[in-house]
Amino acid sequence: MFKNLSPAAVGIKANFQQTLDLARRFGFGGMDLPVAEIATLTDQRGAQAIRAQLAAATLKLGAFRCPTNFRADEATLETGLAQLPRLAKAAAAVGGARCGASIAPASDALDYAANFELHVSRLEPIARILKDHGIRFGIEFIGPKSARRGKKHEFIWNMGGALELCDAIGAGNVGLLLDSWHWHTSRATTEDIRKLKPDDIVCVHVNDAPPGIATDDLPDQPRELPAATGTIDLKGFLQALQAIGYDGPVTPEPFRKDLATRPADQTAKLAAESMDKLWALAGL
Repeated sequence: MFKNLSPAAVGIKANFQQTLDLARRFGFGGMDLPVAEIATLTDQRGAQAIRAQLAAATLKLGAFRCPTNFRADEATLETGLAQLPRLAKAAAAVGGARCGASIAPASDALDYAANFELHVSRLEPIARILKDHGIRFGIEFIGPKSARRGKKHEFIWNMGGALELCDAIGAGNVGLLLDSWHWHTSRATTEDIRKLKPDDIVCVHVNDAPPGIATDDLPDQPRELPAATGTIDLKGFLQALQAIGYDGPVTPEPFRKDLATRPADQTAKLAAESMDKLWALAGL
């Protein structure tokens, strides 16, 4: 596993070069990939130049967010699918091998079976395009009970349901984007992680929860920096990932609005310190 910086996840607005500089300066082992920018940069400068920058900074690549809007109308989806091969090719050319997307945990329009069928039909072509370029596709379930309240139909909100969807997509390159917040709020356990294979997990996000709020009452955000409160068992979470041999990016994702008001280097430093604390806590 390696500590990975995603600027947006900690409230930083940064381009590729700025992210690389922050990740290198504050001791991250990797960085997420701004795939649209990278596609432009590879057209302008070539993929080898980007690879050389990453190598010089001794940085691995984390993931990139799925650029195709699979929740949109059919015309928008088709446009996105037509654009995806160029973006996937660029990502792969610079060493990118992981992509992630989240799915909504409930719907007012579709019951579970219809929603499941829709997600398979829309995510399968995305997964296959990514697979053509050697990229794995991580599916993130949303765990908080509060995210399902008031909706007519529940959908996938836990690890088991997400894994079932991964299998149904059937492309062979689909696994979990596992977020400690959703793991915690869905009441999953470390044993649930230990039952997985390394390939079941594409990438990992970590965060902590504010104290004094019942698990079922936690909203999706804001969250805390990793290991800030000890509310989420991040020690057990990371140790379970290590035990099954997961070796990918671990990305802090607190979604704290106040972090966005700080200078970028100050926020990156806070995120790096929280990850160092977490690594020490888990004995990594």
